Amino acid sequence: MTGRRGRPTGAGSSERAGTTRRSGGPAGGDSFAIMKIRGGDPAAEIRAAVDRRAARDGFALDRYQRAAADRLARLAADAAPRRGLFHAHGPHPVRGVYLWGPPGRGKTWLMDAWSAALPPGLVRRVHFHDFFRRLQDAAFAHKDEAGAIDTAMVELVGDAAVVCFDEFHVHDPGDAMLVTRLLRELAEGRRRTTLVATSNYPPEGLLPNPLFHHLFEPAIALIEQSLDVVTVAGGTDYRTLAPDTDEGGPATPTGFRAGAILAPGDDAQLAAHGLLRPAPDARVVLEVNRRPLTARSAEPDGGGSATLWIDHASLCETPTSSADYLVLAERFDTWVVDAVPAWADCSHEGRQRLASVIDIAYDRDVRLVLVGPDRPGEPLDPADAPPDHDRTASRLTQLTRSVARSAVPSGEAAR
Repeated sequence: MTGRRGRPTGAGSSERAGTTRRSGGPAGGDSFAIMKIRGGDPAAEIRAAVDRRAARDGFALDRYQRAAADRLARLAADAAPRRGLFHAHGPHPVRGVYLWGPPGRGKTWLMDAWSAALPPGLVRRVHFHDFFRRLQDAAFAHKDEAGAIDTAMVELVGDAAVVCFDEFHVHDPGDAMLVTRLLRELAEGRRRTTLVATSNYPPEGLLPNPLFHHLFEPAIALIEQSLDVVTVAGGTDYRTLAPDTDEGGPATPTGFRAGAILAPGDDAQLAAHGLLRPAPDARVVLEVNRRPLTARSAEPDGGGSATLWIDHASLCETPTSSADYLVLAERFDTWVVDAVPAWADCSHEGRQRLASVIDIAYDRDVRLVLVGPDRPGEPLDPADAPPDHDRTASRLTQLTRSVARSAVPSGEAAR
């Protein structure tokens, strides 16, 4: 996308990403329903709705985004005559779409703009992290029943005719088995539900660890059989473009974009961001998913917001998970992760968990402040970066950096 203002993808681009929702609304769902009655062209109506959304956000689609939008529009056109506007669970599911490409190319924006242009109640959109949290919770609720996982999957999908997965990725072999079962339920089970997904990986790049990749090969084959794979790979990472106001000046950042990377994170740097380090007696033990988690402080700020101040060691060097971070995102809209060590001093698991913290803060539009002595959250050597770090690095570009010269490694300039 090219344009004057705003941004096509990422935190705050639609709802707080990661929540399950039904599509449809002011972006054009009503016009699509009217078009169906009048016998118009569904694909043209959907394309027009997406173009209106882009114009409203100040963008024009680039050629990759245009090709993806056209394919999504054809999905709607294919579905309208065959299933009566996606009437759920027909005998032959409409072929889905798998959008993949580098971070920040507008994949999430495209999926949201498309789903918003459909009549209400047809699409269930869920972020990948949130899906697994909800799947685990639902499976636990049915743990004494036969087929608990399958029952949980049916509950999550509901009666939606289309399921949209945002940020579809697989690194854990255990997740791979669950995803495979879900895909089979959607494509081959009695539900016959259409899938739309966004990802930073082509299907064959999912679960890239060569020790486990074979476990996901049946799912990869199912994706390629059931979905059209569309590359969205323009040359611009739109997350790096600062949004402007309608008047042309810089917009005041909110949510994730109001966060910062502070090194070393002294009192003056904190104060510049409206933060005051908690007193020792403010320490609190939270209960998160039936387990204790110690924080330096966790309290409302008096203005309807709540701030979590927690050490990296507590958040990322203990056996926490994405499910825990999602719970914290529901309780606190500002996170200060303090005492983040240099990348080389983090454990492998700690690095991966910090990447998940950044991902979830971004997806839920949580203000995130990383505090540490040496460029917290950023590997100096690309070889040390965990899987998906390109996505994480893209998201970190949206945070303000305040790096004192004392915190800059020898030979580097403060950024």
